[in-house]
Amino acid sequence: DANLVEESRDNVDVLLVFAGLFSAVVTTFVAQTSQSLQPDYAAMSASLLYESVLIQRAIANGSSVNTIAPSPLNPTTAFIPATTDIWVNGLWFTSLFLSLTTALVAFLVKQWLHHYVALPSGTPRDRSFTRQFRYAGFQKWHVRVIIGLLPVLMHLALAIFLSGLV
Repeated sequence: DANLVEESRDNVDVLLVFAGLFSAVVTTFVAQTSQSLQPDYAAMSASLLYESVLIQRAIANGSSVNTIAPSPLNPTTAFIPATTDIWVNGLWFTSLFLSLTTALVAFLVKQWLHHYVALPSGTPRDRSFTRQFRYAGFQKWHVRVIIGLLPVLMHLALAIFLSGLV
């Protein structure tokens, strides 16, 4: 039991650190690229302000306002982000979700391992029943399988993130 718990705890510790750092990196990318999913209101305001200045100049000069080309950026038209922006952000949000899920499950596994090795109080018979109950729960909840799936989740998150970079 001690070897199993110690090895599992070490693996989970490494995964927690990697998942935390990876989540921070992906969050930085997502924060920058998710802006492309919304209209650029600053560019729209600048374009409309420029059009307004041109109209005022035309009025001041006495020339026709109809000769001024309308701004291509119109706040009343529906904004449709580029397909690549949608795909990249979708992949990176999925990667972030998987990474954070890995961190959450790893944290829960650490708690399970801590409670598994905690010494119960009571008579030796009560302690042996408690230990057997914990072992049966460990087997019933497939904790070893869950620990084995955590690196797979992280690899999947990394692969999805890298596919978004391409």
